[in-house]
Amino acid sequence: MNKITYLLFLFLYAFSILGRCQDTAQTFTNPLLPSGADPYSFYKNGFYYYTQTVQDSLVIWKTKNIADLKTAEHKTIFLPPAGTFYSKELWAPEIHFINGKWYTYFAADNGNNTNHRLYVLENPSEDPMQGRWTFKGKVSDASNKWAIDADVFQYKNRLYIIWAGWQKDVNGEQDIYIAKMKNPWTIEGKRVKISSPTYSWEQYGDLHDANNPPHVNVNEGPQVLMHHGKLFIIYSASGCWTDYYALGLLSFTGKDNLLNAASWKKSTKPVFKQDPQNGVYAPGHNSFFKSPDGTEDWILYHANSEPGQGCGRHRSPRAQKFTWNKDGTPNFGEPVKAGEPIAIPSE
Repeated sequence: MNKITYLLFLFLYAFSILGRCQDTAQTFTNPLLPSGADPYSFYKNGFYYYTQTVQDSLVIWKTKNIADLKTAEHKTIFLPPAGTFYSKELWAPEIHFINGKWYTYFAADNGNNTNHRLYVLENPSEDPMQGRWTFKGKVSDASNKWAIDADVFQYKNRLYIIWAGWQKDVNGEQDIYIAKMKNPWTIEGKRVKISSPTYSWEQYGDLHDANNPPHVNVNEGPQVLMHHGKLFIIYSASGCWTDYYALGLLSFTGKDNLLNAASWKKSTKPVFKQDPQNGVYAPGHNSFFKSPDGTEDWILYHANSEPGQGCGRHRSPRAQKFTWNKDGTPNFGEPVKAGEPIAIPSE
């Protein structure tokens, strides 16, 4: 092989490798990260700001493509001071942009789960990776009951918060509550319960832990989803420590009063659940995002890859596109198998 032929060979080989890399860049595979529960993202100015449960701190990732989380810039925005009621077990953070400022909501306690409550940080910077995050305090209604998994949204120019809470002061059941907000850090008025775990598929919750009740029924992780004038809440049902952790659907059937519990209709069956054939177990605690061009709807969720892995660090964040049924409800399909190529969100 002469020198010219050899150089031509190298050029063609390099070109083929580049082509394969470019083809690969058009797809991604789940999981998005090796580990991480309660995934959430907010899209603004061409970037996704992503966060998940880290337990001892709050961290946000910044990326133009949610499929690139493994290489995305990330930053710790909050390390709680020791010895407070929000020093430990920081769960399910969410980042929102409201009235020109960034807010991060999270649940935390002092090491005793009974003391879990909701808290919020504020940052006036245009980029949440910059500027200063200020602790604004606890977000609570007058009952001051156990609370986790806050989601904040605007509906007809009013700000609302939904979360998972206890009706009393003792563990045994988690319900979904809603309340109006006076501002991004203050609840206005009383909380209203809009969902309890009443169906059998919401009641897998046996525990084998001396520090907890023998059984807990669960509704948690509520997430608002709006589409063509319709309002839905997608929530997680049954214990995350079971393989039966799944998503349920609440549909708002009223006109304006979101605080009327009778105006929320629950699906009789889960709308997203485990798929042993695809090797996906306990899918839940989801959130939603649009593709960069706004034409596609995507669901973010965590799941396990093996049965019996429970609520620990085996859970990993995953994403897949979803569609809509003729009646206007979301159709999430089946959980996609880990390692299966998925086309990246449309740009």
